[in-house]
Amino acid sequence: MVANIASALNAYKAAAQATAGGGMDAPAGGKSFADVLGDMASAAKNEGLKAENLGAAALLGKADYAEVVTAVANADVALQTVVTVRDKIISAYQDILKMPI
Repeated sequence: MVANIASALNAYKAAAQATAGGGMDAPAGGKSFADVLGDMASAAKNEGLKAENLGAAALLGKADYAEVVTAVANADVALQTVVTVRDKIISAYQDILKMPI
């Protein structure tokens, strides 16, 4: 019986070491969830600025309209992605609030 407990503890210890750095912490050498969300928001902002700058350049005759349409479409997709992720985060937060303690 003692050998079974010792082997179970060793197996648990090995499993804990194999998953070290997982869970809510950032993985070793990786980004945290907040960093990923921040990068996504920055990328969406940059896409919007690019579309805006290309639109202004097109009005001055310095940019191709196809580039403007592509940039606006990319900015729209980026914005829709940010809004969808925001909605999912809010929904998850509301689900957590509904959980019994």
